[in-house]
Amino acid sequence: MFSHSKLVSLLLPPLECKNIAVFSKEPMSKLVTSLGFLSRALKMKTILEFASRTEQSPDQVMRYLKSASKKYKVYSILKRTHGRRIIAQPAKELKQYQNIFLDTHSLPVHSCAYAYKKGVSIKENAQQHVENNYLLKMDLENFFNSITPDILWNQWEDHFGWKFQSIEKVLLEQTLFWSTSKKLNRGKLVLSVGAPSSPALSNLCMYSFDRELQEICQTYGVSYTRYADDLTFSTQLKGRLIKFPDYVENLLNKHFSKKILINNRKTVFTSKAHNRHVTGITLANNGVISLGRKRKRYIKHLMHQFILGNIDDEERMHLRGLLAFSNHIEPSFISTLRNKYGNDVVQRVSEVINEK
Repeated sequence: MFSHSKLVSLLLPPLECKNIAVFSKEPMSKLVTSLGFLSRALKMKTILEFASRTEQSPDQVMRYLKSASKKYKVYSILKRTHGRRIIAQPAKELKQYQNIFLDTHSLPVHSCAYAYKKGVSIKENAQQHVENNYLLKMDLENFFNSITPDILWNQWEDHFGWKFQSIEKVLLEQTLFWSTSKKLNRGKLVLSVGAPSSPALSNLCMYSFDRELQEICQTYGVSYTRYADDLTFSTQLKGRLIKFPDYVENLLNKHFSKKILINNRKTVFTSKAHNRHVTGITLANNGVISLGRKRKRYIKHLMHQFILGNIDDEERMHLRGLLAFSNHIEPSFISTLRNKYGNDVVQRVSEVINEK
């Protein structure tokens, strides 16, 4: 962190000593303006932390951040089901500022939220529902890109009870949000899929929503988890989940004024009479989580192709990832593969491929 005296020297016009008096080379009006700026700058603790961590002056930091929302590489990838997902990747320097922000602010994550939480994965998310008979799955539409600065600051003040100074808030909006247009002073500011700060900020923004929804669920004997934009509800009571889409919609409107919406096409009610899947994991009727028959058949097919020498290095790396995932979700399936194909074959798949 910069010392107070060093910060003053960085922000004020140059001064020189004449006898015992100190006189500015700049006009008095400019000095007064600088003093006013210094007073405000001293209160911008996050900006000062950015300066300290990056070994730059606060002025250099602010000059960079004032247009940071446009410093993104934008491209698209295919979604798992249909359509394309827009990825906005922040520039290397901007990503550094975003990581510093996360490092200097402890952001809350509700106990019902399972994404972007250390030591927790889709496995733990699915396990919360495996013993219940009835399931409701819902999806939030265009989740990250629906979260705006207004949502963040409202939830920030609600949780922490204080606000950033207005100038610092504007700079942080430029730091943490992506502008959907490259044109100057154009484009909506939203969280981007690709920024390291977006996951943690999304969990903060959803904290009050998660808390209130969990209270409703506890009243009705329903288990609730959220994995990013995937909401899952389960219960032993038939018909209990029917009204929950309405509860969710009402809470979204209350907390986010219709800025975060339900993707109604993905709302699914199901039960033990049908295949149940939560965040890509099968809930077996015997009360355990499973890879599912389809994924197991696919892995066995790839294992057979590996034995025949019909897969390249890229496909082998894909198979290696599937085996690691299988060992995490359903370790007994790895034992099945060892018995079927031999321990040495499974071991060879799992070996690191040397770069050519």
